[in-house]
Amino acid sequence: MGGDHGPQPVVEAAATALALYPQIEHIFLVGIEKELNALLAGRPLDRKRLSVVHASEVVTMEDKAVEAVRRKRDSSLSRAVDMVKDGQASAVLSPGNTGAFMAAALIKLRTLPGVDRPGLATVMPSQHGRFLILDLGANADARPQHLCDYGIMGEIYARQILGVPNPRVGLFSIGTEEMKGNELTLEAHRLLKDSPVNFTGNIEGHDMFADKVDVIVTDGFTGNAVLKSCEATSRLIYNWMKEDLTQNPLRKLGAWLAKGAFESLRKKANPDEYGGAILLGVNGICIKAHGKASANAICSALRIAADAITRQVNTLIVEEIRLTHEKEHPAQPAPATVA
Repeated sequence: MGGDHGPQPVVEAAATALALYPQIEHIFLVGIEKELNALLAGRPLDRKRLSVVHASEVVTMEDKAVEAVRRKRDSSLSRAVDMVKDGQASAVLSPGNTGAFMAAALIKLRTLPGVDRPGLATVMPSQHGRFLILDLGANADARPQHLCDYGIMGEIYARQILGVPNPRVGLFSIGTEEMKGNELTLEAHRLLKDSPVNFTGNIEGHDMFADKVDVIVTDGFTGNAVLKSCEATSRLIYNWMKEDLTQNPLRKLGAWLAKGAFESLRKKANPDEYGGAILLGVNGICIKAHGKASANAICSALRIAADAITRQVNTLIVEEIRLTHEKEHPAQPAPATVA
């Protein structure tokens, strides 16, 4: 209910996903029942696989994160997360308030065993493929162990969901040399080097899109700034092209002749293909769609949620984190006793 376009694209996405993805056993639409039923009316749906769950409140984009969770207990967002907590659903997806969504997930679901802080991850296009980057803002004050855990979780996600057999994991820093960076990245580099992931070392900003890694690990403060800078740069270039290509008839003709190339470029950069961001490390599959997400984007996110469940992403994370921590902190033998 809390997305920029209200429930309309969510309902459309649910209808499409049920038709396309038989692995989705059931979808619960959580929100104001009257509005949702009105949008569902007349659609050719398998109602055995779809239910409406009434929630009387809506978390808006202006609501403060923790306050929204504590005060609006019957909001669509809180009720949806509660369904995962209670085992009624295996995943939750929301295009609403990001801060409130993450707060609800942390407060109600907690983190997976062995995971101290979750990381928000999304897929971005590279020159000839795509890569996963995390954290994008769930944990602004990260510690080195958090970044190591992000590397493990990101590697599992890239392998299970993106289909990369042996994902290359890179640490975002100010230089490729091992000794470059701040205290956080220097220690995180050491931990990642000793971890089970395929760690390829540091990666700089100008190599982000050069197909050198499949997973980029960073703290939430840096990741959020990088993501928003990329989005702003993309909009700027698009606006420049639009202005320059419509200045005179000759340029308009050139743009028309290059229409196929522009369409291909648009498709590569289309965020609808990637389905939003997943909050890795919480005890349940939690996917955050963009507030302006279209029905196609939300449908992609539903597919990713189903894949994350069926491919046991969280189970694999728990096991890999456990093994890594045991290696880093081996159990000490009990002191011998002499009678």
